[in-house]
Amino acid sequence: MDCAAPPERSVERDAALALALPQVPALGWGWRAVEEGLRGAGRAEGAREEAELLFPGGAVDMVEAFIDRADRAMEAIAAGTDFAELRTTGKVKALVLGRLALLGPHREAVRRSVAVLAMPLHARVAAGTLARTVDGIWHLAGDQSADFSWYTKRAILAGVYSATLLYWLREEDDAAVAAFLDRRLQGVGRIGKLRGRVEAALAGVCGAG
Repeated sequence: MDCAAPPERSVERDAALALALPQVPALGWGWRAVEEGLRGAGRAEGAREEAELLFPGGAVDMVEAFIDRADRAMEAIAAGTDFAELRTTGKVKALVLGRLALLGPHREAVRRSVAVLAMPLHARVAAGTLARTVDGIWHLAGDQSADFSWYTKRAILAGVYSATLLYWLREEDDAAVAAFLDRRLQGVGRIGKLRGRVEAALAGVCGAG
């Protein structure tokens, strides 16, 4: 399986996930949360079978679908944000903070998602979801790189986003989260400048040869 490929997407899955989300803080990710969500919507008959059919992998399937739904929601954030006056770093910041704002009502579900993906058994899914998220952020921010910097930018942003998400889980002050993200992004800027100097130096050495 290609870990970079998004999970299955369907109207039925999205609807079931929306019904399950309110149940996750108490029940955790899994078929029971979907089942209870369906029951609450008056769809008790065959609820367990439907849950297993929609998310055959159980909790990790649901978490992957939840993150994918947030990835897709970032497109709406980008469409509703005036990026004309923003540099790339500003666009990245707007997308990350917008994403966290959308996740705000589901903070406990996000916390439980992190716990599920932290299990060694789910390392491949964890890597795939993070890769798709940061790639989506860079893409929406207008990054068109196709050289080696494509990999370095995404690796750096993976660290920035992961650290910011963990900070957000324990800090509910939006201003503090924004300030934390600013500090991380300033570090990215310094790394970018350093990389530029290294590449220029290497080019000079190669040219001298």
